[in-house]
Amino acid sequence: MTSNTKKSGFKLMIGVVVLAAIIAAFVMVYRTFSAKPAEGSKSITIEVIGKEADSIVYELHTDVEYLRQAMDEADGLTFSGEESEFGLMIDSVNGETADFNADGAYWSFYVNGEYCNYGIDTQPVYDGDQFLIEYTADVKE
Repeated sequence: MTSNTKKSGFKLMIGVVVLAAIIAAFVMVYRTFSAKPAEGSKSITIEVIGKEADSIVYELHTDVEYLRQAMDEADGLTFSGEESEFGLMIDSVNGETADFNADGAYWSFYVNGEYCNYGIDTQPVYDGDQFLIEYTADVKE
C-alpha cells in the first residue's frame, strides 16, 4: 500500500467521522429546541372564522397533545386537506374550501394571538390555549 493510498483512506475516515458528529449535533439541537407537548388535562378553545367573517367557537376539555387531535375531538368541527411530508395541509374547514390557486385563499392558524410556528400535526396544545383558524385571502387587484 502506498503512502498516498493510506493518506486518502485516513482522510476519508476522518470525513465520515466529522459528518457523523455534525449529524448528531443537529439531532441534539432539534430535540432540545423543538416544541414539547404538555401531558394531562387541558381546557382550550378553537375559533373558526370563515370567508364571510362568521365565527364558531369550540370549547374543549381534553388531554390531547397536538392541535390536530384537538380538532378531531371538537364536536361539529370538520376539516380536510392533503397529507404531505409536513403533515396535513388544510384546504377545507366546516365545508368551506380555501383555494390558493384561485384567489390566494388559505386557512391561517393562530395560537394565543400569534401565528402558529408548526403544522397542526406538531403544534403543541397547552392548558388555556386559544386557537384561531381563519379564512384568509390575498386581495388581487
